[in-house]
Amino acid sequence: MTTARAVWRRALALLRPAVLHVSAREQWRAALGAGLGILIAALAGRAWAGGGAATLWLAAPMGAAAVLVFAVPSSPLAQPWAVIGGNTLSALAGVLCAHWIRDAALAAAAGVTLAIVVMFALRCLHPPGGATALVAATTSATPGFALFPVLPEAVLLVFSGMLYHRLTGRAYPHAQRTMPPAAGARFTERDLDQALAHYNQVLDISRDDLAELLHHAEAAAYQRTFGELRCSDIMSAPVHTVRAATALGEAWTFMRGRRIKALPVVDEQQHLLGIVTLADFMRHAEPGATEGMGRRLRGMLRAGRPETVGHIMTREVRVASAGRRVSELVPLFSHDGHHHVPIVTEGSRLVGIITQSDLVRALHRSAAGAGDARR
Repeated sequence: MTTARAVWRRALALLRPAVLHVSAREQWRAALGAGLGILIAALAGRAWAGGGAATLWLAAPMGAAAVLVFAVPSSPLAQPWAVIGGNTLSALAGVLCAHWIRDAALAAAAGVTLAIVVMFALRCLHPPGGATALVAATTSATPGFALFPVLPEAVLLVFSGMLYHRLTGRAYPHAQRTMPPAAGARFTERDLDQALAHYNQVLDISRDDLAELLHHAEAAAYQRTFGELRCSDIMSAPVHTVRAATALGEAWTFMRGRRIKALPVVDEQQHLLGIVTLADFMRHAEPGATEGMGRRLRGMLRAGRPETVGHIMTREVRVASAGRRVSELVPLFSHDGHHHVPIVTEGSRLVGIITQSDLVRALHRSAAGAGDARR
């Protein structure tokens, strides 16, 4: 009983409609637009047909086309060539099948099949085109059915959509464009193409919209998994430091022995005074000399000029508070070229340091945690 109930619940879950993330205002905008588009096509069709009741002056599949044009204007299935070509060519496919096949049921099946093949081949796949082919095949329509009412009404529907969307602040038609790679994006356009080829199904979303959507989702996931981390969560502490009066030779030996590239310079109360890095040593090692860098550094240290860390340290240091979001420091490392950011309290007292290695380690942990959560 429990197993049967579980199977029934899973079946109901599969049939449950998905939530539409569309505001009520957008729903009304789409509905009114579709109504206006059909009204324009109907009035024009009736006028062209002379108003006769016996004449077909409005093709029923235009109602389905209106849903696509006005409710999902960014869909590849709703673009002008899809609406016009899909309906017109499908009408011709239905007419041809009705002419060749006497059995109405077989003609209907063949008409829809041929319509889909043609729409795929000419890149104008449009779901209402299947209905247009069905109508043409089952009503013994003539080739004129494609020329009237299908073609002009499809054209009117497209132009009505262009005008209405422009007046209501939407873009239509939806031009295909190549999206530049987002800063820090983890996938490229080629990656997306390979994923689409692997999926091997028609998606009711344009390729560039899909790329943009994935970039937004990636940014949201990044903010969720990494954005709440604070500097205090990932900083290295305690920190190796030196005093301004520390001899250069001593500082150099310490840095080489510990294999570190920067030493914060503090006073007796651990207040940050500056930072000394390998770049500071190199900057003061007679850059114009012809000897190698190692020889110049050794010569500078033996000469004793300058004598202490305070003489060569960088005094203007970019710092961050322990409570600052780690995500705010990413641009400092990725764009501004920083390799070390000292972490201080409100009183400028040094409590830690964040290096590129700390940042990469935090990113790795966040990515691994997100992967575990998905599994």
